Amino acid sequence: MTRTRSLSVALLLTLLALLLATPAAVVTADSPKILDFDTLVGVPDALTGTQAPIRGVNGGGIAWTLASAKGRLTTAGHVDVRVTGLVLAGGANSGSNPIGSFRAIVSCLTADGSTVNLTTDAFPATTGPASEGGGNARITTDVELPDPCIAPIVFVTSPGGSWFAVTGG
Repeated sequence: MTRTRSLSVALLLTLLALLLATPAAVVTADSPKILDFDTLVGVPDALTGTQAPIRGVNGGGIAWTLASAKGRLTTAGHVDVRVTGLVLAGGANSGSNPIGSFRAIVSCLTADGSTVNLTTDAFPATTGPASEGGGNARITTDVELPDPCIAPIVFVTSPGGSWFAVTGG
């Protein structure tokens, strides 16, 4: 009986050691990415305001530009977007971000061809000139994607929902 108990304890300790040695990524695998991007495009003059909405999303009222961006969208609806230097491209405040928060909109086409736009909560953005760190933000959250989410687009928007930058290159 003592030998059986010793074997059981040894087996249990071996299994526990194997579980602890297994990388977390294997135990809790990430959802597959459906969109991975290293760039966004700022809204150009021709797409500002209501001139040419993309999937029903109007452009910002003035052109915007940015230094860099990176992001991803997973099949589970996890959105992670980082922008650097997202600032006005013209006007009196050219080169500066006057907006204290940004949102993201994830736009999908559904199986019946309709558009679903999912808006995140607002996330803090740095204000001021890009040369002083203005226009930097990280948006990381989860949205409930339709199934399937066809041809996803990610926008970075104003708090009111007008886009400043969109996936593209």
